[in-house]
Amino acid sequence: MAKRDYYDVLGVHRNASDIEIKKAYRRLALKYHPDKNPDGDKRSEERFKEATEAYEILRDTEKRTNYDRFGHAGEKFEGFREAGFGFGTTGFGDVFEDIFSDFFGGTTSRQRTRPQRGADLRYNLEISFEEAATGVETKIRVPRMEKCASCHGSGAKNATAESSCPTCGGSGYVKFQQGFFNISKPCGHCKGEGRIIKDLCTACNGAGRIKKERTLTVKIPPGVENGTRLKLSSEGESGGRGGQPGDLFVIISVKEHSIFRREGNNVLCEIPISFTQAALGADIEVPTLTGKAKMKIHAGTQTNQIFRLKGKGMPDIHGFNIGDELVKIIVETPAKLNTRQRELLEEFARISGEDVNPMGKSFFEKAKNLFG
Repeated sequence: MAKRDYYDVLGVHRNASDIEIKKAYRRLALKYHPDKNPDGDKRSEERFKEATEAYEILRDTEKRTNYDRFGHAGEKFEGFREAGFGFGTTGFGDVFEDIFSDFFGGTTSRQRTRPQRGADLRYNLEISFEEAATGVETKIRVPRMEKCASCHGSGAKNATAESSCPTCGGSGYVKFQQGFFNISKPCGHCKGEGRIIKDLCTACNGAGRIKKERTLTVKIPPGVENGTRLKLSSEGESGGRGGQPGDLFVIISVKEHSIFRREGNNVLCEIPISFTQAALGADIEVPTLTGKAKMKIHAGTQTNQIFRLKGKGMPDIHGFNIGDELVKIIVETPAKLNTRQRELLEEFARISGEDVNPMGKSFFEKAKNLFG
């Protein structure tokens, strides 16, 4: 029987990412693994072999490229044997390690014994609208796990206080037979560490790390906005077994402003002006992020009309340009008029041919004019 296409075997498209391929294999391996089918179902065994063979090729960039170009004709399966589905140079453990924890509920021995990178941390920082515009340098206090200075991260009281685990020989794992596979699991004696500590470090109680609070300086560039993420490399928690520390991500939150509102790199504000300023025109002062600026109101300006002040907005965070300030005009209608003001407005209305008291008409007179 001809071999099926490896992408069809795993149920993924040909442009699938490494993560999608791994997830597909994990799903099939969990379904068809011999431990899940103890009755010796040959069909499940064949499907498991087929899925693992496909994953062995598609997880490797070079092998996948070769397969995409030539198909099965270009395969080089040195790792597979014709008899009994064995593995050679690659080893089943390398392929199966990705899903080890799904069957045994723990971390693989290789992951436990090698250096482990420290965890990344998140810090939420709130700044003012003005600070977002100009940039700011501020200090933050970050609690994190750091390498113990007393034991240098080993967890042992001194150099002679630890030794290799006699059960696993310092490898951190033990091998055993599982069905027709030889696999390994973390050593129960040393819990996968590969070593036994006789005397624990009194400072960290053997953990190798202690909790400390550090004061760090954060430089916030001009132009940041809500959700901007700043990365401080190696300022996260320290790693295990000599691993690199994680990173610290500072998430920016910008306070709302009482006057300004941001739209991209532009800044919008609303400015009230009087009826006479709108009608006759005027020179007014408006607030900006850098102080006050003069702006000319043209005669006949209407409510919601927008004026643009070039270069008075937010700077681009990448330093390319600076946005504008958009000034939205709100014409205020006087709520209370004295007698003289009312007389002048009524005279203005008569000169303009306007009805100074349109509500004086009765409803029936309006209806008559409307329907003829």
